[in-house]
Amino acid sequence: MLAATSNDIEACRSLAQKVRGELYVDERESWQHLPFRALLLADNDRRAELAALADCGLYLVESRELKSGPVEVVGLFPMIAHPDLSSSEADRHWRDVHGPLALHHHAAMTRYVQLAVVEQISGPAIDGFALCCFASLSDLRERFFSYPDSRETIAADVARFADVQHSPARLIARLESFS
Repeated sequence: MLAATSNDIEACRSLAQKVRGELYVDERESWQHLPFRALLLADNDRRAELAALADCGLYLVESRELKSGPVEVVGLFPMIAHPDLSSSEADRHWRDVHGPLALHHHAAMTRYVQLAVVEQISGPAIDGFALCCFASLSDLRERFFSYPDSRETIAADVARFADVQHSPARLIARLESFS
């Protein structure tokens, strides 16, 4: 599947409808600190159309849905691999160690998807996108961590596989699904 990142929300919305994709949009007024404002997921056979739209980056991704459920709001975290690890080593840790840990420490999360970048077609080097979905914005903000030690446990583990200083800022997005 392809992940196109862009700052043109309306163009993404229009293309998402046409290609029956999933669109994650951060519509905050103050967005200049974000690496992009929209992420569009669509089938790989729509490469030319997505490439024309992807003003921030285009990535071939493997989608891993570790938890399935309803989506109201999404913490969308772009991830750059830790500099001491290869992309595949970072991805293996993210999938095998962090995934189960995240499911435990983010109990209010309704859906969890890891988009592992298989190929960077254009844009900055990003190794993955985490889609941490919640039933409400208040759940994302107030119930992101489930236990007293969750924040420290998750932060320590993320630092094992991700370059936390260079990974782009997270988006707080809404899902618009046209599939």
